[in-house]
Amino acid sequence: MDDRSLDEKLKDNKPEFRSEELEIANFEETECINPSGHRQEVHRNFSIGSVLAVGVVAGNCWTALAGTLTVAISNGGPPGVIYEFIFASLMYAFISASMAELASAMPSSGGVYHFASVCGGRFGRLTGWFAGWWNYCAYQFGTASMSAICGKQLVTMYGLFHPEYEPQTWHALIGYLLVTWSTCFVVLFFNRALPMIEKMSIVIVVGGVFVTIMVCAIMPSVKGKPYASNEFVWRKWQNETGWTSNGFVFMAGCLNGAYGIGTPDVVTHLSEELPRPSRNIPKAILYQNLINFLTTLLFLVAIFYALDDLDAVIGTSATFPLTEIYRQATGSAGGALGLVIVIFVSSVVCIVAGYITCGRTLWTLSRDDAVPFSKFLSKIHPTKRNPFNATLTCAIMCTLLGCIFVASTTAFNAFVGSFVIFSTLSYLAAILPHLLSRRSHVEPGDFWMGGWVGYVVHTISCVYIMAFIVIFCFPFTLPVDAASMNYASLITGGISVFIVGWWVVKKGKYEGPKFVARDNALLAKDAL
Repeated sequence: MDDRSLDEKLKDNKPEFRSEELEIANFEETECINPSGHRQEVHRNFSIGSVLAVGVVAGNCWTALAGTLTVAISNGGPPGVIYEFIFASLMYAFISASMAELASAMPSSGGVYHFASVCGGRFGRLTGWFAGWWNYCAYQFGTASMSAICGKQLVTMYGLFHPEYEPQTWHALIGYLLVTWSTCFVVLFFNRALPMIEKMSIVIVVGGVFVTIMVCAIMPSVKGKPYASNEFVWRKWQNETGWTSNGFVFMAGCLNGAYGIGTPDVVTHLSEELPRPSRNIPKAILYQNLINFLTTLLFLVAIFYALDDLDAVIGTSATFPLTEIYRQATGSAGGALGLVIVIFVSSVVCIVAGYITCGRTLWTLSRDDAVPFSKFLSKIHPTKRNPFNATLTCAIMCTLLGCIFVASTTAFNAFVGSFVIFSTLSYLAAILPHLLSRRSHVEPGDFWMGGWVGYVVHTISCVYIMAFIVIFCFPFTLPVDAASMNYASLITGGISVFIVGWWVVKKGKYEGPKFVARDNALLAKDAL
């Protein structure tokens, strides 16, 4: 075995290090690497099917959008929710294509963190630093938001049969913590079973939305209740925001669609855990977005046709307002409970996938010494073969956010509401340098948009992100007070200041992800 360091071998890619001559058996016996430039530490125990399942379940668009439905309805009523979702999905299709091209060229678990580092050229260390941190914050806050939705669903289920019950914030917190730690436990201790768990989860998610659609479509006629009119569902615009410009209301309302559909990079964080990621990750991104779009669109249409009293939904005291729509659709508290249980189970498996993604995002940062306590966070568990410490830390952070939830729901909503801002900023940090450098810093992978198509797709992605980041920072409604203010810009700016401060501390030693040529002799045989 050569005594030189892995970094020296990467710089000197001589024939004697070619994997076919070394007859590499496995990563425990040799120094074979993956496209991140790191030794292959995790097992490739995921398949294209199980990775797709993670993408669909982590995105879980219909449950995410259902959790913000009353906010979404204010931006145009049912037609606003539907058309804003369609527009957001169209824009995220371009972002997804950009992510797929980069993931195919550089299939690394770092995702946008790695892409931005390589595409940034001489500024790559800085752009990658921000992309990685922003991406981690996005998934940390996104996972916490789904835990909060589950906590509210549990409280609502109890309240359905106890009309005198007055929900308290700490009641939802108990459900929040139960879901947080039970889902994290699954990810921590059942790593080998995760591919099978995720395959089961996609059946739950897709089956759950199918059951919900069928019940909402059939039950009103069974109960002899009229369906909502086509005018109400498709054309009756209802602006309840206080903004006078309906065009701006439409654009601002796209935030709700983006919250649901906005995880096109989630499967990229599993690139080091499935074979042939250069080909399989783009496929997973495509099918993830297609499945999430179709299921969510059909879900929205079904529940709006089953709705007969919009004011009752907006004015409900339930902690999970979708329950009122379910009650109207089924005509009973029992029927509503059944549908809430369906969406609760679908939300829980979403959080499992969230911890898979969030933990691996933090782990990829820590192995490059980009976060505090990197030595602890970068360790792969010797028997579980997963980023145990990083995933555990994500659950601890969710618990701390839960404490904020009790102290101030406004503050908690400010943190979790910045998910879309952080995620799209991380995408921009990767796509924009890729576009400005004329895509010259990467070698094309199995999926590559040739000619002018790639430039058009990347340009649309960047323009959309830059425009809508500004729009998404405006207040949701007018007039504004301390409770209704949109604090996303404050949270994003404040955390970014911390990221800058930590950069100042670490920039002298921080190297960041390395560029590894696709024909590098040290690459493991299944790394691409």
